Amino acid sequence: MKTATEIAAAVRSGKVTATRLASRTLDALAADPHVAVTRVMAERALIEASAVDARRALGADPGPLAGVPYVVKDLFDVAGLPTTAGSAARTKGPAAAADAEAVRRLQAAGAVLCATANMDAFAYGFATVNADYGTTRNPHDPARLAGGSSGGSAAAVAAGLVPLALGSDTNGSVRVPASLCGLYGLRPARGDLPLGGTFPFAESFDEIGPFAADLGDLTLVWDVLRGGPVPECAAAPRVARLGGRFRANVDPAQLAAMDGIAPDAPLIELPDVARARSAAFVITAYEGGRLHKAALAAGAMTYDPAVRDRLIAGALLPDALYTRALAFRAEYIAQIEALMADFDVLLAPSAPCAAPLIEDPTILIDGEPSPARANLGIHTQPITFTGLPVLAVPIRRPGKLPLGLQLIGKRGGEGALLRLAKELEEQGVTGVTKPAGAFAGVTI
Repeated sequence: MKTATEIAAAVRSGKVTATRLASRTLDALAADPHVAVTRVMAERALIEASAVDARRALGADPGPLAGVPYVVKDLFDVAGLPTTAGSAARTKGPAAAADAEAVRRLQAAGAVLCATANMDAFAYGFATVNADYGTTRNPHDPARLAGGSSGGSAAAVAAGLVPLALGSDTNGSVRVPASLCGLYGLRPARGDLPLGGTFPFAESFDEIGPFAADLGDLTLVWDVLRGGPVPECAAAPRVARLGGRFRANVDPAQLAAMDGIAPDAPLIELPDVARARSAAFVITAYEGGRLHKAALAAGAMTYDPAVRDRLIAGALLPDALYTRALAFRAEYIAQIEALMADFDVLLAPSAPCAAPLIEDPTILIDGEPSPARANLGIHTQPITFTGLPVLAVPIRRPGKLPLGLQLIGKRGGEGALLRLAKELEEQGVTGVTKPAGAFAGVTI
């Protein structure tokens, strides 16, 4: 698969048509063995692609993403289709009246929507194990998990089916699958990208973000989604490494990468990391449970069993506990902002390990086997709590299972994340390695 930038340039020049690209992508998505997508939208994709070709034929600019095929996590509204949020029970619900705002912006830029992507039901998990649609398989090893809850989006990009995909990140649902599938992924600063028309999970934390196999592509789609370019960083970013809990429950290769990136950078410890993760659990469970309380009362048995009990438990949490968690979050954010005063980027691991096996979905946490579905976000949840922007980057590991890092920035300091990511890629420290058998895409 060519990069989105290369595809758009070829379409704008007339070297290839958007319609040809869409047709080949639709065929590949329909044959995908990774359970990455839930609905292939051939009619819509061909209509959008034809519109791109028509604009070019008239001499108009078809957009910076002209003809670029992409997929969206199945919680983005797509006009004319019910928004399932990963639950087959919602396929009988009302169709969305309009596209999600993020989908609208990508279409306006010339991108072509081809499918909706698999996810953990109602985005509650880090595995993309779905009772209705199946388990998404990691393109680097189909016996392993792709991560979640945006695992379908990540797998579609890692397999080379599309160069771009949209996911959502509440507690790590972009960053975890980006790590396990070896991709770039973004969790933006709070409120930076449009949430309109996306099915919520926990509104205090929900954000949307793209996946890409190319840093330039991720930058391009980030610019399109935010409605303008990310401000550039003029000076070399000041970097620190996170210590304490962020150096426990990690792969040695992640530690080696962080220490190699910034060997002289200070090692700083965030306060109350375990408490922050616990408070994030409380807020997530409470808000998710309240959102689904009426539907659970009306028909709990229609819910994915792996999600149902967690939502019911969240709906039963007392208001006072939720209020305490919110108060602690405000205190925690103030502490983190003070700690970051002297730094532009903090380094931390993303998922704590390589992708677990589907048949044995457990990981070691403090030396004890723990469910991967609930614990792959051990390093992402405390960062979510802060509302800061995070760029997930893949460590370059040809021939090995992917691992990733989080580059954590200041609010308004996203340019430092991109600058550091580009430097690391140029140095060969980070970068995407395509899995064997990845879809080659269309010759352009």
